[in-house]
Amino acid sequence: MRMLFQSDVGHQDSDSVLASIEGLPGVAGDTAAMARSLYLEAYRHLPEIDQLLNAYAGDWPVYRMASVDRNVLRLACYELLYHRETPAAIVINDAVEIAKRYGTEDSSRFVNGVLGAIHRVLAQSREGEPG
Repeated sequence: MRMLFQSDVGHQDSDSVLASIEGLPGVAGDTAAMARSLYLEAYRHLPEIDQLLNAYAGDWPVYRMASVDRNVLRLACYELLYHRETPAAIVINDAVEIAKRYGTEDSSRFVNGVLGAIHRVLAQSREGEPG
């Protein structure tokens, strides 16, 4: 989320964002590799993710969302759509916890509501998918 936030709010290109995580405490080895992968893939899918968020966030188009909320939602949506190894309940719970920690007083409820709506639609559309 921090990398998406940095790219979004700091208007930094992906190479600059990736370089900035080198040497951060707790971000090394497998953790750094996973963070880079999640960031790059989410960044690559931002147009589709933002379109989905615009459809399910009610009166809050992506450009009007608080920066933290927007980027928490972007990462969680990427995981729900494309990185399906993590169960949806865990993705949503993690997003809500991040929103509580870094967002506003209302962020966790907003993130939970938007992701809940998206998850319900995705679950319905996937019911007929093979195995």
